Amino acid sequence: MHDYQMKDFESGKFPLLFSPEMIQQRIKELASEITKDYHDKCPVLIGVLNGAFMFLSDLVKELKIDCEVDFIKISSYGDQRTSSGQIKVKKDIDCHIEDRHVLVVEDIVDSGLSVTYLGNRLMAYKPKSLKFVSLLRKKGSAKVEFNIDYLGFWIENEFVVGYGLDLAQKLRNLPAVYILK
Repeated sequence: MHDYQMKDFESGKFPLLFSPEMIQQRIKELASEITKDYHDKCPVLIGVLNGAFMFLSDLVKELKIDCEVDFIKISSYGDQRTSSGQIKVKKDIDCHIEDRHVLVVEDIVDSGLSVTYLGNRLMAYKPKSLKFVSLLRKKGSAKVEFNIDYLGFWIENEFVVGYGLDLAQKLRNLPAVYILK
C-alpha cells in the first residue's frame, strides 16, 4: 500500500472532488432542511464513527433547533477500500431513543449494508422516527435498497478521502474531499 501524505493532496496530485467551501455550503442547506422538518422537536443525532465526526460537528453547528448528539461505531471496511459486508459494533449508543426522533449521520453510503444494519438495530429501540443523513452517496454501488433522507452529494463509485473519510485511518483531517486514484 502506498503511504499517502497530506502534501500529496494539497499539491494537486489527486483530483479535488469537493472543496471546503462546497462542503460547508451544502451543510448549511441540509441544516436548513432539518431545522424546518424538526422545528418543534428535539432530535437525537447519532454520528457513525469514525468517519462522520467532522460532518456531524459542522452540521450540528448549523442547526437552529434543540438537539442531542450521540455516537455509534461500526466497522465493515477494516483497512480495505471495499466493504467486507461483515458489520461489527465497536461502540453502541448511550442515550435512550425510545419514542424519540432519531437522525443517523453518516459520512458516506455505498452498498447500503451499514445503513440497513443500523436501521434494523436502532428500530429495535422503538424510536418515534428514524431518518438518515449522509454527506456522500456512491452511484451504482447499492447491494440492498435503502433510503437516505438528507443527502449532501452523489458521487461516482470511486474511493474518496478527506473531511472524515479515511484510508487505513489516515487522511481524515484533509479539509476537502479528494478522489484516491
